[in-house]
Amino acid sequence: MNSYFIEIGNNSIQKRGQEVCGDVFMSRKLQEEGRSIAVLSDGLGSGIKANVLASMTASMALNFTIANQPIERSAQSIRNTLPIDNERKINYSTFTILDIEYDGETTILEYGNPQFLIFRETEPIDIRNVNISQKSELMISQLKAQKEDRIILFSDGVSQSGMGRADMPFGWDIANINEFISNKLKYDPQISAEKLSKLIVNRALMNDSLSAKDDITCSVIYFREPRDLIICTGPPYKKERDETMVNTISEFNGAKIICGGTTAQIVSRELDREIDVDIFSGDGDLPPVSEIEGFDLVTEGILTLGKVSDWLENNEKINYKSPAGKIIKLFFKNDRINFLVGTRINEAHQDPTLPVELEIRRNVVKKIAKILDEKYLKEVHIQYI
Repeated sequence: MNSYFIEIGNNSIQKRGQEVCGDVFMSRKLQEEGRSIAVLSDGLGSGIKANVLASMTASMALNFTIANQPIERSAQSIRNTLPIDNERKINYSTFTILDIEYDGETTILEYGNPQFLIFRETEPIDIRNVNISQKSELMISQLKAQKEDRIILFSDGVSQSGMGRADMPFGWDIANINEFISNKLKYDPQISAEKLSKLIVNRALMNDSLSAKDDITCSVIYFREPRDLIICTGPPYKKERDETMVNTISEFNGAKIICGGTTAQIVSRELDREIDVDIFSGDGDLPPVSEIEGFDLVTEGILTLGKVSDWLENNEKINYKSPAGKIIKLFFKNDRINFLVGTRINEAHQDPTLPVELEIRRNVVKKIAKILDEKYLKEVHIQYI
């Protein structure tokens, strides 16, 4: 099995005057099958009606692909299901489907969207599309992805941005889009999928003089070296295992978080390193962060984890300067998240007035792990000690 990680980023801006975007992007990681699936759909028109069309299309395309349905049959089912637009008398959404196997074998199905782009390192490469049927508008491409490859999908709000301007009468053409992306990759070879997609969307918006003439969406799939993080929270069930816990986290090859005052004291004692508290780093609700040499972040425990869980679950605006926000930022930056969870009961957290989900550390960790896995497509492992 290849050791790369598939990072997925997506950004959208709706057409000016509309409340929602008519483009929809969905992705799913099938851990047990070693597959990742992504779909970008562009609904006819704009606004709520387009969003409904695109949502239906993306959902069906995703489910058909997961079920390994034949390509043409899936596409025909999608077309037959969508309602007819009363004004234009047509009833389709355009879509692009990516089906990525664990070994990098990738199948890309296109119907009506602008042609996808592939960058190997910093340069675009040509993958010839094949029309799978003379009677069909479906195009299919296959490639064996390599580490540092990027696949870039976008709606016509990107390729047609700026249309009518003297310097781009037919819009932002593929040659110029390729040049823009190549320059960004040369400047920042490890730019994240999320950041690159945002840069492309923002440039398309600038082409439209900061007033989007159509829904603008860009999705980036980045094959890269995985980034690892360990977060250690809570003392071991038996004090004799303190040394084992500290050795596990200190020898870990990746980012390291200590979450909990008692845990930090154990690490400080075992490694003979001081704890320095940054008294100005709290946010009013949470105690400030601390520093221990060799560790990326040291925070208070159960209250901070509870805030992390709430922010991740409820899509609240995250304060990245907060101790909880700093943990989330490291979660987003890394791909394989390892929890090392001590199971010794802390009597200070048995106060019946505290919310139930904050009483037991394991429950909070399980909740965070589930959100990271299902919502943010992280690879999560939990080890109890």
